[in-house]
Amino acid sequence: MKKGLVFIAMMVSMTSFAQKKLVLYFSESGTTKTVAEELQKQLGADIESILPEEPYSGNFQETMQRVQRENQSGTLPKIKALKAKIADYDIIFLGYPIWGGTYASPVASLLKEQDFAGKKIVPFCTFGSGGLNTSSDALVKALPKAKILAGYGVRAARVTAAAKELDRFLKENGYKKGNVAKLPAYSEQKPVTDAEKAIFDAACSSYQFPLGTPETYGKRITDDSIDYEFKVKSQGFGGGGAQTSTIYVTMGKEAGAKPEFTQVVR
Repeated sequence: MKKGLVFIAMMVSMTSFAQKKLVLYFSESGTTKTVAEELQKQLGADIESILPEEPYSGNFQETMQRVQRENQSGTLPKIKALKAKIADYDIIFLGYPIWGGTYASPVASLLKEQDFAGKKIVPFCTFGSGGLNTSSDALVKALPKAKILAGYGVRAARVTAAAKELDRFLKENGYKKGNVAKLPAYSEQKPVTDAEKAIFDAACSSYQFPLGTPETYGKRITDDSIDYEFKVKSQGFGGGGAQTSTIYVTMGKEAGAKPEFTQVVR
């Protein structure tokens, strides 16, 4: 009986590796391209970029102004035809920067033009503070006939960490051969003391927008790092009421390591 179960597990794993994969991404500044190319290298997958017919400027303020105009007029940017045929692939790794809390506008154009029914979609994104969870939720709504799987996100400020993190992500989810030790769960939330507040401030104080005040934290220790899960009280955007968000911070164990803010989940 046990031999039979092991054989089935092996067959499922082999099937996953045999599935044809495409890394499909939009990148304005080149940060998402960096992650996409690393992903393609580790997977050995095909890769293609999503190209707007009228490129975005690469300047953050100009891009946001253009996006605002497009949103107000209810229009989406026109994109160039893909060379790859979506129908030929089993799994699509779909990459984008986060704009306004969700996937960038050229990806919205792609979703309207292409048929993703029956496909497995693995989101990956780059962001200033967060947005993987909100953009994944938006993909579920936009592509009801596709299967949206767990995704990967990284702050643009720490994109150099992507290679190592992608290795774990791909192995954990069965897209790449190899085993990784399961990460421990975070501890129960405890009131923040001066020591944890100092770690939070060291990781987050340089961020361009105020992230709020940490009230409680959970902690876990891995082979490579000490990770923190802070519950933070902050003021809502646009003068809204107080809200609680979760901010993740990691600190390597090597000599001289400094705490890094990895993402906000709102």
